[in-house]
Amino acid sequence: MNNIPPASPTASPTETPATKRLQWQRLALVAVFLLGLWLFLRLFSSVLTPFVVAAGLAYFLDPAVSRLARIGLRRSAGALLILATAAIVIALLVLLLYPVIADQATTLAKNLPAYIATAQKDFGHLINTVERRIGPGMVSSKLRDIAANQAGEIVSFAGTAATNIIGSGFAVVNVLTLLIITPIVTFYFLRDWPSIIAHVDTWLPRRYEGVIRAQALEVNRILAAWLRGQGICCLVLAVIYGVGLTAVGLDFGLTVGLAAGFLSFIPYVGTLLGVGVSIMLSVTQDPGWDGVIKVCIVFGCGQALNDYVFQPRFLGDRVGLPAVWVIFSLFAGAAAFGFLGIMLAVPVTATLGVLARFWLRRYLHSPLYLEPPIQLDPPIDLEPPYALDAPRPGGR
Repeated sequence: MNNIPPASPTASPTETPATKRLQWQRLALVAVFLLGLWLFLRLFSSVLTPFVVAAGLAYFLDPAVSRLARIGLRRSAGALLILATAAIVIALLVLLLYPVIADQATTLAKNLPAYIATAQKDFGHLINTVERRIGPGMVSSKLRDIAANQAGEIVSFAGTAATNIIGSGFAVVNVLTLLIITPIVTFYFLRDWPSIIAHVDTWLPRRYEGVIRAQALEVNRILAAWLRGQGICCLVLAVIYGVGLTAVGLDFGLTVGLAAGFLSFIPYVGTLLGVGVSIMLSVTQDPGWDGVIKVCIVFGCGQALNDYVFQPRFLGDRVGLPAVWVIFSLFAGAAAFGFLGIMLAVPVTATLGVLARFWLRRYLHSPLYLEPPIQLDPPIDLEPPYALDAPRPGGR
């Protein structure tokens, strides 16, 4: 029995040339698919916006249509009912809020240069006061230049960047096209959603269909929880900021508060922008610290409620989308594909996160990780040649 030769490592069926060739073919197919998808998005990003919005709305509204279908209502009728209800609610909100918001937004845009100039002047006075108290020459000349000259350029740059991000998504598709195309495409998505999923399911490779379904369900769970929870949090923050800023008497408080709340889908960005704009408006409206303190109290209370009450309740730790990755994905998507990239950022990030965790689990259960360390013969002494408290040769 001791003369039996060891098995050849090439005897494993998983390492045959045909299997290796099949693996390379799969990798090539995935690479070609990703390259084609990237080219498709680059070429047609300007016209894909209504279809992506429609797919997102259908994904969000499908549970309601499915519930109506389970009680006996046809999906086409259920889709029409849900879309009509959503359209009525949106129309009522627009009719109630649009006149006030439009008037405030127009006045704010018209008076923004004057507000910036006043803020620069007040900031310059503040720097002079600080310099008188701490001594001449203690305030940097660069800081003084920013206060005197560069603040307007910074605001102009931010406005240009925002315009480029949004404008790149609406180069061809304007708001009217969105209002016409999106509801129609959303209806067809809602009506045919189960058949679309069933058709995609038939394309899965039979050998890996169970694994792919499990990862798809995990992506669906994370994405649905994030969209639902983040949507509720943004809506609540918009109400808190809008009502709070209006209650403290801030000009344009409703517009700034609603904008800050809805922009909070980018974690902390909406709150920081709202605080900056509100403080600038408060200083120009009523110089002094009272208005600034009131603004900070409104945003502090809103952010505290969001961090300790709403997010743990509606998001929690089950979402698996850290705020840092959400911020990075949104800015990366905007840089790559404009407004379309912003809409696709969170689904892509959720998918990549699920795949990364899946492959990490595979790696932690693989021989590459579990294989014991190599035993060297003879063993190498890795201990230091002398103790830490012993005198070193030639040392003091």
